[in-house]
Amino acid sequence: MQVIGLCRFSFPALGDFQIEHDTVEERRRHIYHPTRLEERFRLFESLTLPSFRAQTDEDFQLLIAVGDCLPKTALDRLKDLTTDIKQVQIIQRAVDPDQKHRQVMKLILQNARSHPDQPCLQFRHDDDDSVSIDFVEKLREAADDGAGLIKKNQAIGIDFNNGYQASFKPAGTKAAQVYKSLLGVGLGMLVSGECIHTIISFTHNRIGRFMPVISYPDHPMWIRSLNDSNDSPRAGKQKAQLAPITPRIETELVRRFAIDPGFLRLPQSSA
Repeated sequence: MQVIGLCRFSFPALGDFQIEHDTVEERRRHIYHPTRLEERFRLFESLTLPSFRAQTDEDFQLLIAVGDCLPKTALDRLKDLTTDIKQVQIIQRAVDPDQKHRQVMKLILQNARSHPDQPCLQFRHDDDDSVSIDFVEKLREAADDGAGLIKKNQAIGIDFNNGYQASFKPAGTKAAQVYKSLLGVGLGMLVSGECIHTIISFTHNRIGRFMPVISYPDHPMWIRSLNDSNDSPRAGKQKAQLAPITPRIETELVRRFAIDPGFLRLPQSSA
């Protein structure tokens, strides 16, 4: 079964963000600000990419969507960082002020389906988060679990609701293991053949209103980074729940997410 992941790397279309702008130009100035881009690259390189390099099931695609206006230095850096990951495909799209963000992403996912008449697995991923190295493997197992449900539904949600929230501050890494349902990270969808919907068709925390959802609380399956460029205004409040990582948590972050222990221990360049 085809497995397709979608990661939006600072795509400047309007809509689908909690921090909104009136024009595409305003959005570009915000997301392409050098300080913001540097933080996104730091987390993308240190959190996102290691786990995808180390997936126990290598049969997946990771589509990284960028605007055709992404500064060349940033695009070149993105290509350099991902050149060794065979599953990555960087997709550039023009930004149309009259086309909402969600519409563009839906088309990218629909076009990526190699056999639209067959079921496929999809997931969304933010460029500052991480999933466990067995994420794709567990998605496939969940699809088997949902074989009966998908016969009666166009799509079913697959929610790994156990994970870590973490921040990487100058004084060191802080984290907290949490159970949160229907986050943007650690969330997948089994889509039936001929279904026009994609995982981006729905607001992630409302997917349960439109389809059955299977939840798996067994093991920590994701890390959600809390940082200066988080889109959600709730991120600041959630940082108060974090504590300095223990040796046990550090071991788990390294083992399950393939994070370089040096990244967890070294002072970080931003909060």
